[in-house]
Amino acid sequence: MTTTTHDLLDWAPEAVVFDCDGTLMDSERHWQEARNRAFREYGLQPPPAFAERAKGLHYEDCGRLMARSVHKPELTEDLTAAVLDHFLALVTDDPVTMPGASRLVRLLSERLPLAVASNCPRVVVEGSLERAGLRARFQHIVVPDPGDGVRPKPYPDVYTVAARLCGVRPHRALAVEDSLTGVEAARRAGLRVVGVGPRPQGDGAARADLWLPALHAPELLIWAQSLDSSEPTPEP
Repeated sequence: MTTTTHDLLDWAPEAVVFDCDGTLMDSERHWQEARNRAFREYGLQPPPAFAERAKGLHYEDCGRLMARSVHKPELTEDLTAAVLDHFLALVTDDPVTMPGASRLVRLLSERLPLAVASNCPRVVVEGSLERAGLRARFQHIVVPDPGDGVRPKPYPDVYTVAARLCGVRPHRALAVEDSLTGVEAARRAGLRVVGVGPRPQGDGAARADLWLPALHAPELLIWAQSLDSSEPTPEP
């Protein structure tokens, strides 16, 4: 059940967990270009509306989807490797934060423990945040790790682990996401969710408690500043 805008922004979480790509870092465009380059590398064309289908997926899931969408399952490993290689080159050359990311992270890090829960490889997340001057603001970074049984979004694992590392129960933490894949993962983990960015088509965005156009939305910044004097709300 979704809360109203007033209800969510009247609530004081005990930790905030951010997605990285497309939420903190303006790197979703790099993923899209990396997918396009990988397709072209193998003489293929992206299917219609593929970018929306791939948004938020772990790169290995994306590679499988790419191969399946063009009926070339034998290219799964090649396309997966190509899309990651192209992305790493693009994000290294052009790391840019999303509008409002630095200010919101700074405000919240002075008040609450923060973590990142991302489908990207750790080297990408840490490198991007370091170059953006945000790495020190986050106590924990959680990414998929098959060795530890941490599965990628839309499984809830990265959010479950992030909340635990922050020392809070999932329902006392807030997730900040830009994709329906990420929203689903956070909801399944038990976190409340703010979606940011262009509102997805269809009714999937209703899975978030609140959807705002950007991290610098005035109501979000006012809420973050108000946490100075907020007391955590009682356990339900």
